[in-house]
Amino acid sequence: MLDKSQVQEVVNAFVDPSTEMPLGDTKPVIKVEQIGDQQQITVTLGYPIKGYAAELESQLSDALNQAGASNFAVSVSSKIIKHKVQQGVPALENVKNIIAVASGKGGVGKSTTSVNLALALAAEGARVGVLDADIYGPSQPRMLGSNKRPESVDGKSIEPIESFGVQSMSIGFLIDEEEPMIWRGPMVTQALQQMLGDTNWKELDYLVIDLPPGTGDIQLTLSQKVPVSGAVIVTTPQDISLLDARKAYKMFEKVKVPVLGVVENMSTHICSQCGHEEHIFGTGGGQRMADEYSINMLGSLPLSIRIREDADGGQPSVVTDPEGEIAMAYRKIARRVAAKLAMQGKDYASAFPNIVIKND
Repeated sequence: MLDKSQVQEVVNAFVDPSTEMPLGDTKPVIKVEQIGDQQQITVTLGYPIKGYAAELESQLSDALNQAGASNFAVSVSSKIIKHKVQQGVPALENVKNIIAVASGKGGVGKSTTSVNLALALAAEGARVGVLDADIYGPSQPRMLGSNKRPESVDGKSIEPIESFGVQSMSIGFLIDEEEPMIWRGPMVTQALQQMLGDTNWKELDYLVIDLPPGTGDIQLTLSQKVPVSGAVIVTTPQDISLLDARKAYKMFEKVKVPVLGVVENMSTHICSQCGHEEHIFGTGGGQRMADEYSINMLGSLPLSIRIREDADGGQPSVVTDPEGEIAMAYRKIARRVAAKLAMQGKDYASAFPNIVIKND
């Protein structure tokens, strides 16, 4: 039987599949308690793992058995905290962490990735919201299968629209689907700030912001006035897409928003008729970008007619077939995104009270 320090060493050395690092390096809360003749080992991770906890417990138990431990019980859970944002940007009430999803280029499946990422985080046990920041081309209402109009209970804030357990807000909920937004930049940025700040978000662990293509007004507003915890870049393997994805990375680098990693969309196409696999947009582009900038390759997704049909039909793949291969790929990416964010610094500013001095 291993003593407490030996058990701690085994747990610390265990490589977390979501971070690809030893647990001891990612700073989860690990407790080893002797209760009667049994050792109870609890690991509290900083990211949601509802669909993966049992497998992690089994893997940790195997590692402990191989090391010579006996008569023990392993329990893995999660606790999501608020992480650091850009200096000088005030935190958003009722939202712990904001994750920006960008591509720099349109047509690479960023919005589809955003909504499935949000739904995957929710499936893993987190409270999640989606903000559609593409004022000119909002797509989240269609993808979430909702055309409701937001309500205001107090006349000051608006209630988010809930679909599949995820809260959402989009200019698309406020206008007709075919109505064009013929607005100049200042009006667009003001609309973004109002949707973000005036929506009555309900205790979110993560708010996923689906950014429009480019590096213009919306992105600048996001970096200067929105407390972003981390960013995800979506690209295809194609060189043209990677050019703009690199611009998105450089933008986040300049405004001091950590990039959590790269998602390669449309990585490979498998013919639905014959099963032939083909790399239509090239191969390895996302990994090359990740290697070039020393950031994480979060995962790759296929060019699949199912993903497109599900999104167009208002039933994204994560909810259409929650145990399917595509949903599992999104959930794996979601865990990696949240795990990388959990390794960022904690937001200590919110722990201190505001001190107000009044002259009586």
